[in-house]
Amino acid sequence: MTMRWVKEFWQDESGIGVVEMILILVVLIGLVLIFKDQLGSLVNGIFKEIQSKTNSVYS
Repeated sequence: MTMRWVKEFWQDESGIGVVEMILILVVLIGLVLIFKDQLGSLVNGIFKEIQSKTNSVYS
């Protein structure tokens, strides 16, 4: 009886989608906050590279 209940509980997936999405968002927001400076410098470097490449194409 108990093993059957545990098996059914383990296979029941109702309501898991919302909880998973919230946890993923929390982790992503946490990572962005932790690595904010590194991400900012990476994005700035990428945009500077794009700008220099487009300037060389139009020149």
